[in-house]
Amino acid sequence: MSSSPLSKKRRVSGSETKTGSHCSSSNSVRTEQSHTPANGMAKNGNDAEIDEGLYSRQLYVLGHEAMKRMQKSNVLISGQRGLGVEIAKNVILGGVKSVTVHDKGMAEWRDLSSQFYLREDDLGKNRAEVSQTRLAELNSYVPVTAYTGTLTNEYLTQFQVVVLTSCSLEEQTRIGEFCHSNNIKFIVADTRGLFGQLFCDFGDDMVVLDTNGEQPLSAMISMITKDSAGVVTCLDEARHGFESGDYVTFTEVQGMTALNNCDPIEIKTLGPYTFSICDTSSFTDYVRGGIVTQVKMPKKVQFKSLPSSMADPEFLLTDFAKFDRPGQLHIGFRALHAFEKKHSRLPKPWNQADADEFVTLAEEVNAIQTGSAKQEQLDQAVIKKLSCVAAGDLAPINAFIGGLAAQEVMKACTGKFMPINQWLYFDALECLPENEAVLTEEECAPRNCRYDGQIAVFGSKLQDLLAKQRYFLVGAGAIGCELLKNFAVMGLAGGEGEIIVTDMDTIEKSNLNRQFLFRPWDVSKMKSDTAAAAVKQMNPSVRVTSHQNRVGPDTEKVYDDDFFDNLDGVANALDNVDARMYMDRRCVYYCKPLLESGTLGTKGNVQVVIPFVTESYSSSQDPPEKSIPICTLKNFPNAIEHTLQWARDEFEGLFKQPAENALQYLTDAKFMERTLKLPGAQPLEVVEAVYKCLVTDYPRSWEDCITWARNHWQCQYNNNIRQLLHNFPPNQLTSSGAPFWSGPKRCPHPLEFSTSNDLHMDYVLAGANLYAKSYGLPGNNDRVALAKLLQDIKVPEFTPRSGVKIHVSDQELQSANASVDDSRLEELKTLLPTPEVTSQFKLCPIEFEKDDDANFHMDFIVAASNLRAENYDIPPANKHKSKLIAGKIIPAIATTTAAVVGLVCLELLKIVQRHKKLESYKNGFMNLALPFFAFSEPIAAPKHKYYDIDWTLWDRFEVKGIQPNGEEMTLRQFLDYFKNEHKLEITMLSQGVSMLYSFFMPAAKLKERLELPMTEIVTKVSKKKLGKHVKALVFELCCNDDTEEDVEVPYVRYTIR
Repeated sequence: MSSSPLSKKRRVSGSETKTGSHCSSSNSVRTEQSHTPANGMAKNGNDAEIDEGLYSRQLYVLGHEAMKRMQKSNVLISGQRGLGVEIAKNVILGGVKSVTVHDKGMAEWRDLSSQFYLREDDLGKNRAEVSQTRLAELNSYVPVTAYTGTLTNEYLTQFQVVVLTSCSLEEQTRIGEFCHSNNIKFIVADTRGLFGQLFCDFGDDMVVLDTNGEQPLSAMISMITKDSAGVVTCLDEARHGFESGDYVTFTEVQGMTALNNCDPIEIKTLGPYTFSICDTSSFTDYVRGGIVTQVKMPKKVQFKSLPSSMADPEFLLTDFAKFDRPGQLHIGFRALHAFEKKHSRLPKPWNQADADEFVTLAEEVNAIQTGSAKQEQLDQAVIKKLSCVAAGDLAPINAFIGGLAAQEVMKACTGKFMPINQWLYFDALECLPENEAVLTEEECAPRNCRYDGQIAVFGSKLQDLLAKQRYFLVGAGAIGCELLKNFAVMGLAGGEGEIIVTDMDTIEKSNLNRQFLFRPWDVSKMKSDTAAAAVKQMNPSVRVTSHQNRVGPDTEKVYDDDFFDNLDGVANALDNVDARMYMDRRCVYYCKPLLESGTLGTKGNVQVVIPFVTESYSSSQDPPEKSIPICTLKNFPNAIEHTLQWARDEFEGLFKQPAENALQYLTDAKFMERTLKLPGAQPLEVVEAVYKCLVTDYPRSWEDCITWARNHWQCQYNNNIRQLLHNFPPNQLTSSGAPFWSGPKRCPHPLEFSTSNDLHMDYVLAGANLYAKSYGLPGNNDRVALAKLLQDIKVPEFTPRSGVKIHVSDQELQSANASVDDSRLEELKTLLPTPEVTSQFKLCPIEFEKDDDANFHMDFIVAASNLRAENYDIPPANKHKSKLIAGKIIPAIATTTAAVVGLVCLELLKIVQRHKKLESYKNGFMNLALPFFAFSEPIAAPKHKYYDIDWTLWDRFEVKGIQPNGEEMTLRQFLDYFKNEHKLEITMLSQGVSMLYSFFMPAAKLKERLELPMTEIVTKVSKKKLGKHVKALVFELCCNDDTEEDVEVPYVRYTIR
């Protein structure tokens, strides 16, 4: 934890509340904050520090400047039904200056199907006032006020952004025009059953400072021509990635120095490694080197007001398969406002008379259009469905549109990312039953229960189905919290069913910014327990059981056949690919549907895996991440990423690995035997490290730790660099006559230690403290005393030696024959202390933890990396950026998570209704920064064939191991079974990594095995007993058909209990 949890005091105030002049004390409720966080940030809107401990993951999405702009914005969100509260939640978590929630209405039954901060006890109370107290807990930096009065023009002037939900068209138009002419950013968000609408007007001169949020690209240069449009050629290590119209600037160019730090120049790409720039004909000749870096240029965007945009709309397409849908829904939503104005109500759920009247109304609305809003022909089927479901209120649709709308609020406040221009429409009609005839007006009529908003769309039978579902939720982080919230208000497991949620993590301060079920006082509690308790408050009838288990082979005793057989499906809320692939394999084996999703900053994706219909998660994989070559890390870094990875390796190699190896040597009798079997020079390296750890480098005091850190500094930042320059002097030429130090090789220079240099002192202080901790010694924070002690340390003289081999490439490194010095190895074995003396050693290997600011871990990484960067003249990185790269942090923001989970829950509704058609399901990808959306049918499970039998990854041979006589099949019987039943001759048979049978097996071994029961062979070969929880084994087969051709066949599920 980076600092103590935020402290918070709530006060419901009357006359002291500062609101608009038309606001009496009866209209407003305000949350006052008492801020005493560790970093002293008093109130938002000041130029105070941003709480990096809280906003860490979001800062990696938005950046500090955008966050500061957001902290100056007062936001009004009108309407506190499900959509309004979703937007408010995301905006408050984001950290604006203040949020005012407005609603004149009282809570009613249908609100509870998506408004997660209303309880049954709140029926008849004002929605804004009830929501305010719960919303205020989300972020103690954001004051939240409830307002129940009229939205007068004067009242609106205090806000920088106004969001309207559940609002009449007249009110939208009035407020929209006022906001447009008064430079107030304006958003309309609306959801009607399975349909959503979003409109943005950010004024005549909105400036977008960063259109996509991506890191600026940079590339190393190999040539620049002198020409009327100079051509820049980049090194062919990687494509430059620029596009025509991008702007760039230059640094470190030798020769054509006029380009260095020039004003941004627009480029035209000519190829993957070349682009043209301005007229370079008058510049001096290019000699060598140089880095070209992309420059983000501000972009001005103009918006039309609501009335003029209504007549002549521009649409952002969410689904390319529904190309004409936005225009249809634009008319449809206008017709809904007209119907509501005429009848003072929405069309009744699935009422045919209302639907017919609504279609007529829509035709009339379309007929009077003059601009591009007019449709050639209305899609009556879609318009009718809009009428049938408009009275519905669905949590997943609100989550999706609410996530998008909140992101637009942040864009309005910050100028970060490209806003929606200007209308977005969305529908999820695929969620309706594949046989729509089952839905009648009676089936979908209100029941005066908390699910009325959902029953209006899907009827009460689906509600009963949802209540009985048993779902396994793996992970209770950001996606897990959002899923649980939606599950609860939708009524998943609201009856006989059950949600089992597992997560082995505890809550940290940085989680609070998006894992919205957690509060500051929950820090250090278990995530799964806390999340389960929080959603039980939202809907007491939901049955949630929390576990703290990691999913994997170790917990298959818990998550066994019985467990999976009783499930209806699995939802992944994981943060790593290995666990996702493991759960995917389990779902394929047990034939269970899997809901898979993930986010990365403003990007999000959803994949649905349906047994016997779609491919699985593991069917397609991303290419592996590019690793940094070892020689680049060791001797030739050219980017801060290289120095940070080097610093991480230093951390592991100094404070974790040696202590771990030494502890194993002292406590594990077989350690030496195992070590000596390692390949190449590894045995000597490991034993040498153990010897240094326990003998030569063993510190007895704090002073010893300082001496070690100071000497290590000298070795890394002076001696090693001098040795490198001795081997390859600055003016060295390669065999072809080119400078050795050119292109990606940056020529380093040694550093001289000084106690007056803060970075040098940071390194020694952090290094000495970590070294002390790894030996169980007390540390010290006193920099003054440290400086005094350092003056007395005599650093050994160093002279670069000839004959030291430094590898220039990884190929050279691999081909170098590592000669092992056996005599040195034998000598070390005699010099090591005997394991009997363990008690005198208090070794403590240190696990890297990036989020604790008091543990010196990041202090060491930052200092180690930036000192090396200084060696090589690489621009340094601050602690925030270093933490992102070294800690491999995934940037995250609540808006993307909410939107992604909304889409996941739409797929859940299809799964529960047992949709059979592939085209009913949707995989989705989004990037809210651009903004961009893409939906596609899932890929069908690929088909394979043997004889004339088609099979997919979902198929297997089911073989009952226990025969009718009660005895188990022998290997001979198993082989015969496949020959007789399936006309397949098994040539090889394996279980996991154990080979049970092969046609080339020695005759004696084969004879013995043929008569043994299958389970006996498995335990014999694998040398492991079968657990009592194991009901079946998986066998992989290689087979020949009756023509002796090799054929691909499914695996075998061999049931033994």
